[in-house]
Amino acid sequence: MTVNTTAEVTAWRNAVVVAYAGSGFAFASWVSRLPAIRDGLDLTPGTVGLLLLCMTLGSFISVSASGLIVLRLGSKRTIRAGAIMVACGMAIAGFGTSVLATPIAVAMGLAVIGLGSASWSTASNVEGASVERAVGRHIMPRLHGAFSLGTVAGAGLGAWAAAASVPVFWHLAAAGVVVAVSVTTAAAWFRADVTPVAGERTYVPDNFEDPFTGPIPIVTAGAPADGSGAPLDNKRKIAEAWRDRRTLLLGVMVLGLALAEGAAGDWVALALADGHGQTDAAGAAGYGLFVTFMTIGRFAGTVVLDRFGRVPVMRWCAALAVFGLGLFVFAPVPWLAFVALAIWGLGASLGFPVGMSAAADDPAKAAARVSVVSTIGYGAFLCGPPLLGLLAEHVGILHSLLAVMVMLVATFLLSPVARKIA
Repeated sequence: MTVNTTAEVTAWRNAVVVAYAGSGFAFASWVSRLPAIRDGLDLTPGTVGLLLLCMTLGSFISVSASGLIVLRLGSKRTIRAGAIMVACGMAIAGFGTSVLATPIAVAMGLAVIGLGSASWSTASNVEGASVERAVGRHIMPRLHGAFSLGTVAGAGLGAWAAAASVPVFWHLAAAGVVVAVSVTTAAAWFRADVTPVAGERTYVPDNFEDPFTGPIPIVTAGAPADGSGAPLDNKRKIAEAWRDRRTLLLGVMVLGLALAEGAAGDWVALALADGHGQTDAAGAAGYGLFVTFMTIGRFAGTVVLDRFGRVPVMRWCAALAVFGLGLFVFAPVPWLAFVALAIWGLGASLGFPVGMSAAADDPAKAAARVSVVSTIGYGAFLCGPPLLGLLAEHVGILHSLLAVMVMLVATFLLSPVARKIA
């Protein structure tokens, strides 16, 4: 993988930023309209949970094979296909809400979104890990910060659409077109699909300092870990990654904060509306506040990680997420619930980025290991919220969120596994 000019490095990085931002924009666009979907179809929390479960099933079909898909097709084609599928799924879900008024069509749309988004997420993390290795310093938090910026934009547009009573179909269809066009175009500048050659150097001038990442050094690609000089077959790479103890523990560590992020995405708007008596527009704005502070945490994460290291940062993230989540559930007045969302967002900000960086510590095995950690974390991101919906049928939406704290404790205890390896 030869990167000869500063322009190529910048274009590559910017393309990955668009992939992350587009994913966040798509996710927040449909999540912000969940209250409208719920009200338009007169759904109970349990039924909403079942709808989300349809997306989860689609995601698991995709995510279970995402490692092989990325290794076989490459991240460029995987992300392009994923973006187009997500855009189609958004249009189907919107059509099912505004025109057909049937949850079956919405369920089909969410399943298509799940099929596309899971492999898109894995491929983005593989491409992001490649960019980070080429740059030679922590930039993964900022790449995930681009995802958060996308969610801020998507949630903001969703709040406006809800307040203006824009039909769900027209909103989601338009958002899907924007996502599909921007992401498929940006993917042309991806570089990770080119196999690194042992000893090959990526070059950037010594005096170049990128405003996004800072100084970019010369990086030399290493030989395969087994010394053979030939890549292992794709299935063997994935199987070895799933048997690696550290990789699995990293996945469990990421799982807690991924669940905290996913629970906020799917349930905050409804929890504010049902649990704290807010309007649908205020619920969408509350989710926007959450992702705004998550974005702040991710863009600050590069400096924080360079200064304090992965382990202390992960512990503080887990602690902040627990405190913010608990405060949100038990807030006696609405304004305190919004303060809690800011704390919760900061706490949830660095789980995925740190996990992806740690999984990519060994460049020769990075793609397979990143795909495993991404699969586990993304599974929690998608599976947890529907299960919370079923729990909410018995204890209410707000109190169902307390279940997330159990996995956040596991994140806190497993933080040492993120320590950088030589």
